[in-house]
Amino acid sequence: MIAIIDYGMGNLHSVSKALERMGQPCVVTSDPQEIRRANSLILPGVGAFGDAMYELAVRGLDRVIKAEVLRGKPILGICLGMQLLFSSSDENGYFEGLNFLPGHVARLPNDLNVPHMGWNWLSFKHPYPLFYGLKEDYVYFVHSYHVIADNPEDVIATTEYGRPVTAVVARNHIYGMQFHPEKSGELGLALLKRFVELTVKNGVKLG
Repeated sequence: MIAIIDYGMGNLHSVSKALERMGQPCVVTSDPQEIRRANSLILPGVGAFGDAMYELAVRGLDRVIKAEVLRGKPILGICLGMQLLFSSSDENGYFEGLNFLPGHVARLPNDLNVPHMGWNWLSFKHPYPLFYGLKEDYVYFVHSYHVIADNPEDVIATTEYGRPVTAVVARNHIYGMQFHPEKSGELGLALLKRFVELTVKNGVKLG
């Protein structure tokens, strides 16, 4: 079972429908007990970084997510959800994130059209289990801020938008996608399916 975390700012319906179509049981929830029972977590997100962290905190979900991920439960952050996995953001002020991965979220450079919206080519930086058997293709982005990771090895795919932009991050059981895989055609759905295969169907064991 995958728990799609509902904190009032996520694109929940499209993610849950994509999982249902591939036969993966999931629940959209803000219930800490359901989050604890789940095999893995998906943290979607639409909106501003600071607002998202506030909504997670007032529901007590930030503490639950941190506890579960720190004990080894896999998580996939999507769009804003990926950015929340990092240390901090300067969107409308300075805000701390969940801090699973070191790095900062900054506004896309002023010489680019913002928001970055549309289909861009996804380039795999190096072989990674998430990409096994898949080919590079276009995926769908909608964002004004981007991740600047402290550890370049955490960035496993990029896109070009005036310059390289972080598109997929991964370290151990922590994954993030800046684009919307559920809206990104064949490659996006394949990546979502690979996350399921790696973290649910393979039976991740928690200590």
